[in-house]
Amino acid sequence: SLGTTDEDEARQIIEAKNNSQRQPVLNLQIAKAYLAGSDNGMKTRTWQNAIEALIGTKKGANKERWLRVAKDKALAPLLPKVIIETQGELLLRVLQCGKVSTNVYLRRLHNFCVDMNWLLWPLVPKRQWPAVEYKEKRAITLAEHLAIVARENNPERKAFYKLAWYLGASQSDLAGLNAEDVDWDNNVISYSRMKTGTVAIMRLDEEMAEILRDLPGNGPLFPYLRTVRAGDRATEFKQRCTGLGIKGVSLHSYRYA
Repeated sequence: SLGTTDEDEARQIIEAKNNSQRQPVLNLQIAKAYLAGSDNGMKTRTWQNAIEALIGTKKGANKERWLRVAKDKALAPLLPKVIIETQGELLLRVLQCGKVSTNVYLRRLHNFCVDMNWLLWPLVPKRQWPAVEYKEKRAITLAEHLAIVARENNPERKAFYKLAWYLGASQSDLAGLNAEDVDWDNNVISYSRMKTGTVAIMRLDEEMAEILRDLPGNGPLFPYLRTVRAGDRATEFKQRCTGLGIKGVSLHSYRYA
């Protein structure tokens, strides 16, 4: 029943099983002592240390996003806990108190710890994680876009929304465009995506070219909007939508369109 025919080995297994029942605290300390032999930080590494290490692997907007995640109030009870002393029930309580983003990023942090061997096995099995339920996302319609553009009085912002409709770029990629990204000889516009580093290329039609001709001929196409935080650009856009009674869209809805 112990899976061995060796008497000495069987006695060791019985002793280990008995100790695990009689001395659970001592059992944990013994396990930590063994683990410390291969990783000196195992006994003291907290979730705060883990999220800081994960943030260190990120760059640009992705890094800023994780810095905001680290401030999530729902994660506050978890971050000071030592990773190998954490029980799965705590993660489930955090998920109950958090939002959709808490579910998404805690799952990534948990998997990062497993991949780094800071957790020897998952605390929450994959099938036990609550399903991620995003809010409904949709594309902005042509009528909504035209209404926003018609009401916009700022020339730079109006051109920004117009180009967003034709180019379908993320708002950060769009704000970061330079006049040098437009190849008038070949009638194309190209840029490297901030999120992936891949190159996006699109041929210009006449309406898109007309918008670009009204923008600066060298340097940034959107000198002011380039300096504005992505969250502030999103807030400004939402204010315009609210004023027009448009619901369910954001700047990212231009990509869906």
